[in-house]
Amino acid sequence: MELIVAVYEDWGIGKDGTQPIALSADRKFFRETTRGCMVIAGRRTVEDFPGKKPLPGRENVLLTRQGGDYPGFTLCENVEKVLELAQKAPRAMVIGGGSVYRQLLPYCDRAYVTKLKTHVECDTWFPDLDESPEWRLAETLDSGEENGIGFEFCLYERIEVGNQ
Repeated sequence: MELIVAVYEDWGIGKDGTQPIALSADRKFFRETTRGCMVIAGRRTVEDFPGKKPLPGRENVLLTRQGGDYPGFTLCENVEKVLELAQKAPRAMVIGGGSVYRQLLPYCDRAYVTKLKTHVECDTWFPDLDESPEWRLAETLDSGEENGIGFEFCLYERIEVGNQ
C-alpha cells in the first residue's frame, strides 16, 4: 500500500477534521496521484469530502467502526478487512485522517508527502518521516509556491531491513 498526505512544517495535518490550509497545486497533485486507485479514508476525512460523496474515478473504502449510510463507499470495520481489499486492488492509497494513517502506516511502503512551508494550528499530526529510521526521502518530485506558501511534493520509501 501507499499513502498520500499534506503536512505543515511541524508535520501537522489538520484541525477540527479538515485541512486549515489547502493549496490548489496540492489538490491537483492528489487527484493525479490517486486517480484510478483504491482510496482508504476514515469517517472524519470522508465527512470533509465535497458533499460527503465518494471521490470520482476511484474505489472508495471507508474504515470505520461506527457504520452508517455512505453510498458509494465500501465500509470496513477493521484494518484486516482493509488489508484484504487492498491486496486485490491494483493500487491502494491511504488518504487519512490521523487515526487511519496511524493504523495503516506499518503496511505502507511508499508515502507521497506534500510539505507546506508554513505553520498553522493543528490538532492532528502525521509521524515525521524525516526522523524515522524506517523511511527515507527517495525523491523531491516538484516544488513551487502558491499564495505565498512554498511547497514540495516528496516521495518517501520504506527502508527494507538489511538495506540500511
